Amino acid sequence: MESLIQCHDIIKIHRGRGLDGIKKGYRAVDKVSLDIEKGSNFGLVGESGCGKTTLAKAILYLDPPTSGEVIFDGVILGSLKTRELRAFRRRMQIVFQDPHSSLDPRMTIIDSLSEGLINLGIERIKREKKINRLLDLVGISPSLGTRFPHEFSTGQRQRIVIARALTMDPEFLILDEPVSNLDVSIQAQVVNLLLDLKKELGLTYLFISHDINLVGYMCDTIAVMYKGRIVEQAPAEKLLKYPQDDYTRMLLSSIPGGGNIESPCVLAEVNALSDVSASLGLRPDHEEGIK
Repeated sequence: MESLIQCHDIIKIHRGRGLDGIKKGYRAVDKVSLDIEKGSNFGLVGESGCGKTTLAKAILYLDPPTSGEVIFDGVILGSLKTRELRAFRRRMQIVFQDPHSSLDPRMTIIDSLSEGLINLGIERIKREKKINRLLDLVGISPSLGTRFPHEFSTGQRQRIVIARALTMDPEFLILDEPVSNLDVSIQAQVVNLLLDLKKELGLTYLFISHDINLVGYMCDTIAVMYKGRIVEQAPAEKLLKYPQDDYTRMLLSSIPGGGNIESPCVLAEVNALSDVSASLGLRPDHEEGIK
């Protein structure tokens, strides 16, 4: 398949002063390379603070990388001028974790969804028609568009945030922990909505989460991030059954029942389901059994 997003050796350094007053730098993202194919669900999983959101912002150039290249549909984003980059951003959108902070409490839902369309110079009748269609698409009655964010539940707000991201007709959507603040029953509804939208609109997703089980359900390919680096990447089914990295095995062992880890090595399979799975690997002479 054709690549939509390519990241080559992305580094993001946060700089500041320590307590001693000396300038220091921290590598939040350390030489990350990714290749996200058009129409795919690409999952990025790792614990809080490992650099997932920082990488997402670097990909969109909301907070440009310190070094490395991001290529979107064949174009190097770092080579674009500000106006050109703004035009490209219409094709790339992000949905953040907290729907409460994503919506202006002083604006009605229609006004929030209209902002980007107004900037594009789209006339009012066409704006309203598009907004009504998107609200209906995410399961929110268009008749509720004159209400304010506080009049909706958390799950409804996240649906509205998704609708707002879709107003620009993006090809690529970054979903940064989009269901982590929702009740379990509501999580399932939003996840299924996202899968339906992808199919209907032909979207490409980068789905970010600390929940490897959820990422395995959502995604075709999974990359595991730890301390700013990608420690493992593989097709979802292969990674969940045959994890190669200790950190990946630790994430899987945190799932009740130990996940669905399989191995041609019986000893490794037993250990993978135990409390010490993160420190144990396959015997070297058994590794060739993994396809």
